[in-house]
Amino acid sequence: MENYQTVTEALQGLKQRGFTLDFNLANGTLHSSSENINLQPEDFSITEIHRFEGMSDPADNTIVYGIESPKYNVKGVFLNGYGVYSDDVSEELLKKLNTPG
Repeated sequence: MENYQTVTEALQGLKQRGFTLDFNLANGTLHSSSENINLQPEDFSITEIHRFEGMSDPADNTIVYGIESPKYNVKGVFLNGYGVYSDDVSEELLKKLNTPG
């Protein structure tokens, strides 16, 4: 696994290695609007996790997840702040995202 210094570097590196979709939280799933895919927790695995801490502001803490779904034959990224989750996250998805990488 690569060791990136910034979120931007991580996103660029993952994209170069085929993690081309952007996932967002939507109705308890990870959703890619470009492919109109909704991933349930059992539909994907987290293959990489990169954590970044803001130098001066704890609110700048970000996690970049490398997501793969053999079911849909896709790879992408999901960004999230430490411990910040939308109200619509299912318990299963929350557990999966909190699994150490």
